[in-house]
Amino acid sequence: MAFRIDDISINTIIGGGSAIKGNLKINGFVRIDGDIDGNLETDGNVIIGENARIRGNISAKAIIVGGIILGDVSASESVKLLSKSAVIGDILTHKVQIEDDAVFHGHCVAIRDEENYNLISSEYLQSKAIKQKAFR
Repeated sequence: MAFRIDDISINTIIGGGSAIKGNLKINGFVRIDGDIDGNLETDGNVIIGENARIRGNISAKAIIVGGIILGDVSASESVKLLSKSAVIGDILTHKVQIEDDAVFHGHCVAIRDEENYNLISSEYLQSKAIKQKAFR
């Protein structure tokens, strides 16, 4: 697999001490060390630093979590929860890795086979959407 230039160089950094309220759509690789109150969507990779706090959903190609996420995580390739990280929400990906001392509270769909992944993730997302509408 060949890397694109934006696979290894960070396009956007949200530094420590920064706080953002609102949804973000970003192109390329993102590193978060501050706080976000909103959803994050990118076509690249995301690194969530150990002091980062996110309240919202994250959608990316691959996600490495070192901080805390209160929301759902969706990655087309992989999700990795580092030691002392926390995800309170659902994970939807092809591959997941959870290190010792990480906290995960939610549902996880992690299937390598593309066809089965698409089928099960679609069913899961439909079920979740129905539940959200029913309980509003």
